Amino acid sequence: MDRRVEYTWYGQVKGEALEKNIDSKLAAVKKHILEMGGFVEKALMQACQSMEMRDISGFGKVHEIEKRINEAQMQVDNECLNILATQGPVAKDLRFIMSILKINTDLERMGDLSVNIAYSGKDFLNYNLSIGIKELNRMSVLVRDMVGQSLDSFVKADQELAQKILLQDDEVDYIRDIIDGELIKHMKSHPQDVEPCMHLLSISRNLERLGDHATNIAEDVIFAFSGRDIRHGGRFG
Repeated sequence: MDRRVEYTWYGQVKGEALEKNIDSKLAAVKKHILEMGGFVEKALMQACQSMEMRDISGFGKVHEIEKRINEAQMQVDNECLNILATQGPVAKDLRFIMSILKINTDLERMGDLSVNIAYSGKDFLNYNLSIGIKELNRMSVLVRDMVGQSLDSFVKADQELAQKILLQDDEVDYIRDIIDGELIKHMKSHPQDVEPCMHLLSISRNLERLGDHATNIAEDVIFAFSGRDIRHGGRFG
C-alpha cells in the first residue's frame, strides 16, 4: 500500500474525528452556559418579584439560586479551558470559546447583582415609601427582558436581536436618571426618608448594571458569530 495514501486517509479520518469531538464539546458548553443563564433569570425574577410583592421571605431564595450560578461558572470555565488545552480551536470556534468565557463572567456578576437587589430590597421593605417605585418596576421589567433577549440572541445566533438590546440599554439609563432625580429631590425635602431612598437608589443602580451586563452579552454574540468587535463605539453592520 502506498504509505502516502495511507497517511492521507488516516489524517482525514483523524481530522474528522477531532472536528466531531470539538463540536460535541462546544455543544456541551453551550448547553451549560444556557443553564447558567436560566439560573440568572430566575434569581433576578425572584429578587424583583419579592420586591414588588413585598415578600421578605422570597429574598432568601435568591441566595440559594446564586450558589447554583457560582457552581455553573466554575463548570463552564473548566470546560472552556479543557477545549482550549486539548482541541486547539481556531477561527470561529476560538471566537466562540472567547465569547463563552466573557459571557460566563457577565452571568456570574449578574447573579451577584441580583443578590445585591435582594439585600437592598429586604432593608427597604422595613419602610413604607412609594416614591420612585412605579419607575423602578418599569425598569426591572425592561432589564429582565434584556437579560432574556441576550440569552435568546445567543441561542439563535441572532445579531439583529443583539443590536436591539444595545438600544434598550439607553432606555434603562434614562429610567435610572428619572429615579435618581425623584429620590434625590425627595431626600432634600424629607430627610427622614434618606435611608429607604438610599436602598432604592442601590436597587436602581444594580438594575442598571444588570442591563450593562446584558449589553455585554449582546456584544459578545455579535463578535462570536460575525467576528465584529463593536465595543467602545464600534459600528454595527
